[in-house]
Amino acid sequence: MKHKLLSIPFLFFLVVLSAQTQDDVVFDISPSAFEENEEITITVSNLDASIWGSTDGEDIYLWSWYFDTNGNQVGDSPTNGDWTNSNEVQKFTNNNDGTYTFTLTPTSFFNDTGIGQIGMLVKSDDGSQQSQDELFYVGIVTLILNNPTSDTVIIESGGNVPISAYMISGGNTEVGNFEVFLNNNSVATGTGFPNYGTTITNVTESGTMRVVGTPFGSTESGEATFEVVIASLTLEALPAGLVDGINYNDSDATKATLVVDAPNKDFVYLAGSFNNWNPYSSHLMKKDPSSSKFWLEVTGLTPGEINTYQYWIYDNSPVSNSPNEVKTADPYSTLVLSPFDDPWIPTSSYPNLPAYPAGQEREVTVLQTGQTEYNWQVTNFTKPKKEDLVIYEVLIRDFDGDRNYQDLIDKIDYFKELNVNAIELMPVMEYEGNESWGYNTAFHMALDKFYGTEDKFKEFVDTCHQNGIAVILDIALNHAFGRNPMVRMWMDDPDGDGWGGPSSENPYFNQTARHSYNVGNDFNHQQPMTQNYVQRVVQHWIEEFHIDGFRWDLTKGFTQNCSGSDEGCTNSYQQDRVDILKQYADYSWSLDPDHYVIFEHLGQDGEEQQWANYRIGEGKGIMMWGIMNSQYNQLTMGYSTNSNINRMGHESRGFSAPRLVGYAESHDEERLMYRNVQFGNSSGGYDVRDLNTALNRMSALGAVTLTIPGPKMIWHFGELGMENSIFTCNNGTVNEPGGTDGDCKLDTKPQPQWVNDWPNDPSRAQVYSDWARLNALKIQEAVFEGNYSIDSGDLTPRIFIWDDALPSTELKNVVILANFDVVAQNIVPDFPYTGTWYDLMDDTGSSSINVSNTTAPFNIPPGEFRIYGNASTTLSVDSMENVSNLQLYPNPTQDTFKINQPIDTITIYDTTGKLIYQEKGQFDTNHEFDVSKISNGLYLVKIDANNSSVTKQLIIN
Repeated sequence: MKHKLLSIPFLFFLVVLSAQTQDDVVFDISPSAFEENEEITITVSNLDASIWGSTDGEDIYLWSWYFDTNGNQVGDSPTNGDWTNSNEVQKFTNNNDGTYTFTLTPTSFFNDTGIGQIGMLVKSDDGSQQSQDELFYVGIVTLILNNPTSDTVIIESGGNVPISAYMISGGNTEVGNFEVFLNNNSVATGTGFPNYGTTITNVTESGTMRVVGTPFGSTESGEATFEVVIASLTLEALPAGLVDGINYNDSDATKATLVVDAPNKDFVYLAGSFNNWNPYSSHLMKKDPSSSKFWLEVTGLTPGEINTYQYWIYDNSPVSNSPNEVKTADPYSTLVLSPFDDPWIPTSSYPNLPAYPAGQEREVTVLQTGQTEYNWQVTNFTKPKKEDLVIYEVLIRDFDGDRNYQDLIDKIDYFKELNVNAIELMPVMEYEGNESWGYNTAFHMALDKFYGTEDKFKEFVDTCHQNGIAVILDIALNHAFGRNPMVRMWMDDPDGDGWGGPSSENPYFNQTARHSYNVGNDFNHQQPMTQNYVQRVVQHWIEEFHIDGFRWDLTKGFTQNCSGSDEGCTNSYQQDRVDILKQYADYSWSLDPDHYVIFEHLGQDGEEQQWANYRIGEGKGIMMWGIMNSQYNQLTMGYSTNSNINRMGHESRGFSAPRLVGYAESHDEERLMYRNVQFGNSSGGYDVRDLNTALNRMSALGAVTLTIPGPKMIWHFGELGMENSIFTCNNGTVNEPGGTDGDCKLDTKPQPQWVNDWPNDPSRAQVYSDWARLNALKIQEAVFEGNYSIDSGDLTPRIFIWDDALPSTELKNVVILANFDVVAQNIVPDFPYTGTWYDLMDDTGSSSINVSNTTAPFNIPPGEFRIYGNASTTLSVDSMENVSNLQLYPNPTQDTFKINQPIDTITIYDTTGKLIYQEKGQFDTNHEFDVSKISNGLYLVKIDANNSSVTKQLIIN
């Protein structure tokens, strides 16, 4: 049988990464060639037992695993024990001469037969020390196939089968005679020195092909087998209107047509639950004669039933190191099941998760006809203006304890009261693993199930829209990782383990990255297939999930002009990158004219100007991420060096309109508050390192960030003064870059904001309240879309905002003064004119000063700020009339109820405070609200009108 050399599984590597490896341990097996039922003795030497925690040389253990005769890893020795506590039955015998021995018979040791290969290493009892892995073939003579690399070769009748093989005996490569049989009929003979190669031509018969090798001078032989399948490929034009992936039949839910684009591939079988994962000739996909696409209509499906499938893709003449056969999920999957991740997904986040099909490997795609459409409550959401955006960046995993979409839905009032009008989610597309930031994306059109179901995500988007909040997705289309089907379909896999990087044939990915910041496998955005894929991804999230915008991760990687080591090239102007990203923006706007396009480029102004000013006359323009972490942190810590914040404004970068998403914090930077309390200025009696002192300075930070015209961003819990380092580890320790255990940046973070009730902590609540006020001013007052100037470079920055087009009776001039020093400072306000100026942080509108001298200084204590306007603003509107007379009826109800007054929004909570239902609009008196789908019980109904609200009880029975 054929043998494949496979590496130890990924989960095993996770266990042993922390062990210290002794590379020079010598293994010897006697006899050197053996059968699976033959006793062998393993001898190890050149091992210094004293460094393994073994003073007497008695604590050396065997750790072993095995493969079947097809090269597939079966499992570990059943008596291994735990990695940190070895089983005593696998302890080596100390021969007191520097050698250690262990005797076993493979069949009894592993309690199995059909053993083709044994893997082993030597370890200390606690796993802190280990040798390198060793692999030994089972059999007196072992024949190994280089080609074909799959268990099945599919060809058309009359096709050819290339073969390459060699022999191993006793750990040595042997030369000798080879013979090839098809269904036990000899079809080729030859000699290998040491490799044997031949091509079996004009094969017209399906069956088992067997390659036998006999070393010169030996009577023992080894053999390997594989199956040959004669397939009759049907050439038929792809029906019009079909796209890659699943095409559901709108008129017949018993059918679906699947399409996969597979250049350079010979055949594609469709294997799935609908054919018991044993595809017949009827599931050989048809080939479109004018393209590289394969397609097949699947019939006989049951509407609503979960089906799973993979494409089994065959290439009978692959490029070097690429497999003949690849089994992969659909590149355009919208829901995948994973044997690696799904067992650890909580049922509370994803109830009724479909079972992964037994006996399969790697991801599978879910196919389900007749699905019930989500009932969108908001179908005509009006996005906030780009100039007014206050974006709240969220990593769902670290936002709340349940780590799912429901957490965000339940906290919608938290966002709303903070007056943010957009939520930007770090990647939620199917990524590798569960504990992740999401940038290791594998399937760009599928939601990662760890956060919840598709309907729950749609409910989150719908809830945001009902509350005037846009939803922006962070999307990583610079790269993809090894589970991605478009990597695996054309992969370089020299060790045959089913994983690898892109091969030279890959139509999507570069073999080597063409920029200096790459992670994963680098997409080639000059390839038409990559461009088509990106557009499908964009279309999917806009049309299926009503997403309002994308933050495009790592746009520096969208060039083909550089190399992985040339940072100068990567950071310089690249026209191909400018052009392709404009093309993607154009496509987004063709689907949604008001779609937010945001690039994380962090590059040269000249290149960013090309995007920020693009189609600006049409009210578009691409928004650019604008990092200002270091400069603002210098201010909050109380140091004047590098404290110039002028680049928080778009004009300093040459943008012709406010298209700069400026921020002092994002997920990538250290928390301002962490540095404040660790390294803040502690001169005199004012100590920034004191927690409450540092918190009190964060309100001033909001004043000199959020108010500057143009979109701005908050990283979650900056508004509560989150001081936990981004390098906080799972165990609560902080391990900054350079630490012995890695920097812990990606580790799941603790939840002190809710556990310790931060919203009700006076110091933290003040920051939240002040930022909420500043956000409301920015969004509701027209002057904050006007002109500005920033005077900075020391610890007393001043910001001037104005709009001369506004009438003098309205708020048209704003002056912001802040003192980030550790002592009080006299700051010259330079008011543009004399008269009455109002404190805009006073929500009553009653605090004012009379300015007779525009340059008379203000004495501002350390860490405080002032914001004045030429007119007052209370941001308030008339209250709801006759609140005391408002009635719900009928109450109790079974299906519907009405309200005896016109209202704007109705929100229903259960008695735990969980959001159950919401509708937003302008509803007339006696509008009927449908609650027939809500379970029986007592509920609280919050009714909003004219920015006032009242809560009533409602019983549904």
